[in-house]
Amino acid sequence: MAESKPSAPRFAYKGSRLKPLRAFCQVARLGSVSRAAEALYLSQPAVTLQLQALERELGVRLFERSGRRLAPTREGQLLYDMARPLVEGLDGLATNFREQVRGLDAGELNVAAGSSTILYLLPGIVEAFRERHPDVRLTLHNVTGAGGLDLLRSDAVDLAVGSMLDVPADLGYTPVYRFEPMLITPPDHPLAQKRELELADLSPYGLILPPKRLTTYRLVDLVFQQNRVPYTVALEVGGWEVIKQYVAMGLGISIVTAICLTDADRQRLAARSLARWFPPRSYGVVMRKGKFLSAQARAFVELIQPERSAPRDAYASGPSER
Repeated sequence: MAESKPSAPRFAYKGSRLKPLRAFCQVARLGSVSRAAEALYLSQPAVTLQLQALERELGVRLFERSGRRLAPTREGQLLYDMARPLVEGLDGLATNFREQVRGLDAGELNVAAGSSTILYLLPGIVEAFRERHPDVRLTLHNVTGAGGLDLLRSDAVDLAVGSMLDVPADLGYTPVYRFEPMLITPPDHPLAQKRELELADLSPYGLILPPKRLTTYRLVDLVFQQNRVPYTVALEVGGWEVIKQYVAMGLGISIVTAICLTDADRQRLAARSLARWFPPRSYGVVMRKGKFLSAQARAFVELIQPERSAPRDAYASGPSER
């Protein structure tokens, strides 16, 4: 007969791990069984039995006497470091839960986003959130790239909204929208009138692009390099509104995402899809893995839905941003 595997030790004393761990943490904190019993409203024998049961299960000695106090052994200190957050978390569960429920009607929410996200995507979401939760203090932190990730990692913001190409292992990214890449030119530009557009047709004209550190520039460079098509950059400048204005003035052409094109741009710009060469850009929610979202943060995330905040214009096929 095959040997049966030894079963995990069972915790016998009244069948609960939480009570003995709570008693153990109180003894470790107060240095006395009697004082721990008073804090827990238990008898000294009850606390002693719980400690003994815990030591039997773990197979180690948890306390040793140091003068008039009980001090954790090396193993006891390790257990205390592990058990204290669990015990305190469970003991404070009801209070924390009530605070989170109340958080929908009060508190604050910090969101990191780039200028394009704040300008083109978030207005409808922010408006809906303010209508539903007027008592929550909402702060939008205008940051892009590494700056936004630093705020997430330091818990300076609850979440970020934007576009990501490479997602670090410690962060989670949930894309919600997709936007087509678009070529924009003045209405009378030769490329605006050309019937069949090839990527090489852009080579003779200087591009107006966001700075090199931003995703759009890197993506444009990657696509031209992969297709072995030369290109020139006439101007680097931040902000889609500035780029559109300079293109309208005839200072160059640009490659943007459909998120930034509105009905008002029809009078001054010609736009053509570049989806044949450039992938669509996604837009969504970025969070630190393992972070517990507050009630107000969850309420904000729930509002980020395509039907609620996608731009309603002929250029957009769904969203993204640089």
